[in-house]
Amino acid sequence: MIFQIDNLKFELSSPFDISIGMHSGFGQVNAWYAPPFRISPVKMEGFVGSTKLGGSVNFMNFQCNPHGNGTHTECLGHITKEDYFVNECVKEYFYLAEVISVYPTLLENGDKIIDAKHIEAMVSHQGTARGIVIRTLPNDGEKMARQYTETNPPYITTEAMQLIVDYGFDHLMIDTPSVDREKDEGKLACHHIFWNYPNHPQTHRSITELIYVPDSVKDGLYLLQNQIVNIRMDAVPSRPLLYKPL
Repeated sequence: MIFQIDNLKFELSSPFDISIGMHSGFGQVNAWYAPPFRISPVKMEGFVGSTKLGGSVNFMNFQCNPHGNGTHTECLGHITKEDYFVNECVKEYFYLAEVISVYPTLLENGDKIIDAKHIEAMVSHQGTARGIVIRTLPNDGEKMARQYTETNPPYITTEAMQLIVDYGFDHLMIDTPSVDREKDEGKLACHHIFWNYPNHPQTHRSITELIYVPDSVKDGLYLLQNQIVNIRMDAVPSRPLLYKPL
């Protein structure tokens, strides 16, 4: 199937999946001290929801903290006192997005930052792309199962986030647990800049974190489809897919 947008054509049959899936057990990504994603069968008197345990059907519960258990998309409800929900705020599921790769700058205090110079140097489709996908380097496969809590992962500076907004990006994706520093005294400055909260809230914008962009995906312009779970929360599990132009 061919999809066309802005005179660009995309083949929809072979996307690049840039999400990190969730599963029970060891070897899954985690951040923010979140309890691990867990799947367990419903158990009641005379019934067990697992065919492996002798039940007639699989009937499972799952425990999930979207912010800490895998790829998730969040809306401005993440930082507001007012209720905003991803499935009501985010209405754009197909859009052009630019993938960029960045070596974060190592500071003397050990912080690794993505600053405005990185954005200026790498972005070339501002005004065309509605989304930006940031891959941090080095890009090892350990990101798929990394335990991020207390590791101070790379983050975006406020100057870089303001530039991302100025370039007109409404959807931001990154392969770290947050656009902000792990410990920032609760300021979440980049989140506030991106959603322009509380001055003029941009309810349509989204941030997607804990993605993984494989090396087979080259920097450049793609069609992005973000599959978002229909749950009324500030953040929900998501599955962003990239389609290469023909």
